[in-house]
Amino acid sequence: MAADMGIDLGTATILIYYVGKGIVLREPSVVAINKDTDKIMAVGEEAHSMIGRTPGNIVAIRPLRNGVIADYRYTEAMLKHFLSKVCGPRAFFRPRIMVCVPSGVTSVEKKAVLEAAMQAGARKAYVIEEPLAAALGAGLDISGPSANMVVDIGGGTTDVAVLALGGIVVKESIRVGGDKLDEDIGRYVKRNFNVMIGERTTETAKIAIGTVKPGHRNLSMEVRGRDMLTGLPRTVLLTSNDIYEATKDTVAEIIAATRRVLERTPPELAADIVDKGIVLTGGGSLTDGIDLVMAEETGVPVQVAEDPVSCVAIGAGLALSYPQVHQDHLEIFPRVMWAPR
Repeated sequence: MAADMGIDLGTATILIYYVGKGIVLREPSVVAINKDTDKIMAVGEEAHSMIGRTPGNIVAIRPLRNGVIADYRYTEAMLKHFLSKVCGPRAFFRPRIMVCVPSGVTSVEKKAVLEAAMQAGARKAYVIEEPLAAALGAGLDISGPSANMVVDIGGGTTDVAVLALGGIVVKESIRVGGDKLDEDIGRYVKRNFNVMIGERTTETAKIAIGTVKPGHRNLSMEVRGRDMLTGLPRTVLLTSNDIYEATKDTVAEIIAATRRVLERTPPELAADIVDKGIVLTGGGSLTDGIDLVMAEETGVPVQVAEDPVSCVAIGAGLALSYPQVHQDHLEIFPRVMWAPR
């Protein structure tokens, strides 16, 4: 039984798109390990719930960092677990898999992703650059000479690219994303309130009251953490303006990368982008006000894709239907790389 799947191997979340069925899995890319026995205790949502709550001998880790594999063994085990969850334990059910990677990864990092996918049970494995997959998943027509511009803000990386004639014309990838925004909030609270808060608390605050545009939201919430001076639990009140102050430098990095790509874009393609605007994808594009700030800073219209979180996984699955993927030589579709069995 043949199956095609696109996998968004994200730093924060893994999504699997099953061609013909849609998104069939969306789980945190976290693995919980018993340090004494080196045994995997939990994967995905169950492991994510353990972050910051585990006893000394159990640690919850993210085997992916900045969009690439940081721990090969646990990444392979995590992929096996998720594929088994989607496909079942049937050994003969070996899908073709297209895995997304940031546009700035090295050939060694690409090879590691391909090998992990093959070891996890793929019949054939391919990789595709995230901006290309994001554009396909967002429903953009990238096959013609007219340009489209995509900014994919993921957990560990932000990929900016101008696409035309089925490929990437100009691109830039920076290792800054939603996770960096969370870290900024944690550091801000520690510096200004002398309170240390957890990873999950920072993400909750970012979603609930956060904004990257001053004055766009005026909300507040109580967050709980550990007082750095007394060591005792303490509650502080965070506001939307606090989140803006904490994250403005990171947002400026994302805007700067977008501007650099626009500056390197050929004039004819730049004219197309002014007409069509920039499309934001990835979980980071849901951060309140980021589309408005980017439009102000670049002078180009900006819109968020219809389902920004799923775009990359959907696009990876759709890319498997390209005729070039069925050929042995893929030079005519240079953004996809094939790995033999």
